[in-house]
Amino acid sequence: MRFAVDAHAIGRHLTGNEVYIRSLLRAFAGVDRKSEFVAYVSEPGAEQWVPDRFQVRRVAANPYRRLGWDLARLMRIDAPDLIHVQYTAPLLTKVPTVVTVHDVSFLEHPEYFTRIRRTQLKMTVSRSVRQAARILTVSEFSRDAIVRAYGLEPGKVRVVPNAANPEFRVVGRERAQQTVRDLLHFNAPFIFSVGDLQPRKNQIGLIAAFTQLLMEHPQLPHHLVLTGKETWFAAKVKEAARASGLASRIHFTGFVPDAELLQLYNACDCFVFPSFYEGFGLPILEAMACGRAVACSNTSAMPEVADGAGLLFDPRQTGEIKRALADILLDAELRGRLERLGIQRAAFFSWEKSARATLEVYKEIVAAAGGTQMKPARTTVAAGQSKR
Repeated sequence: MRFAVDAHAIGRHLTGNEVYIRSLLRAFAGVDRKSEFVAYVSEPGAEQWVPDRFQVRRVAANPYRRLGWDLARLMRIDAPDLIHVQYTAPLLTKVPTVVTVHDVSFLEHPEYFTRIRRTQLKMTVSRSVRQAARILTVSEFSRDAIVRAYGLEPGKVRVVPNAANPEFRVVGRERAQQTVRDLLHFNAPFIFSVGDLQPRKNQIGLIAAFTQLLMEHPQLPHHLVLTGKETWFAAKVKEAARASGLASRIHFTGFVPDAELLQLYNACDCFVFPSFYEGFGLPILEAMACGRAVACSNTSAMPEVADGAGLLFDPRQTGEIKRALADILLDAELRGRLERLGIQRAAFFSWEKSARATLEVYKEIVAAAGGTQMKPARTTVAAGQSKR
């Protein structure tokens, strides 16, 4: 069997979408040594994240060209048994499509998106899920939301959860703290949060809670570190930090590679994830895998992911966020218990299990379509594309 995967997100700092496809490809290589895989990438250097035995094809970064022309043309050459995409399927494809939809926040909370972006997603995702042979999503919460939004039969949507990559693990804490001191140039314990600087991630609410925390407990020496790509909303988050009166204790790192993220998770005193809405909430598991106590929102899929191993709060209530942080920082016994439970919870998920479940869906679709297609004896690679 030959499976095609739209991997254009690799190398574009698209956070969850990029982590998902990179992790899945790597896990495929470990659990399926018989099938052929073709990965369609856009960014220079993206090939390094694709397993060596997989074919790599170049498609345009421009979504109109990629979806309207490149993918359809290359699939005629590659003749895969299906193609797997995230959110948006290519036009004019004649092979079955598997579509991963992580969440439908653009429908349930359109205020978190620009008008152009939410209009585009409404149109393209609706078309894609209706033509898909199967839809994958990452949580029971998201499955229910997708079925409700599009009026689908529940059996058409399969839940295959994310996982923390093996790189996220407990490492020497003192060394991690030294690495962070060298990186951020301050020497103090800190609270850590990860997420693009956008309204949905609620960094402004977290800054307000951090301010209240230090007003009520001035003996705490903690700083707040916010890691995530800057967006159109970043200026408002940074203004909230300046207005708090604690700007010298609030640090913005921007996007960081996984090697630095590992050190930040391990060095922090606790991890907080105050997002309003998540289809999964992967940073929760990453922090838990690094042995950190986690406090997170009690909305959308986050309670499903934390499942008793994290301290939950209402993200719209600043006082609740503050109280959760205080409980973890001031109660060593609670913090230690959450750290132990978190390591156990993170170990429950693995990309190997997720890859096997995804491949089961692929094979079901191929079987339903009548088996594998006839493959060309030789594949031609067009100019400007790579093949390994």
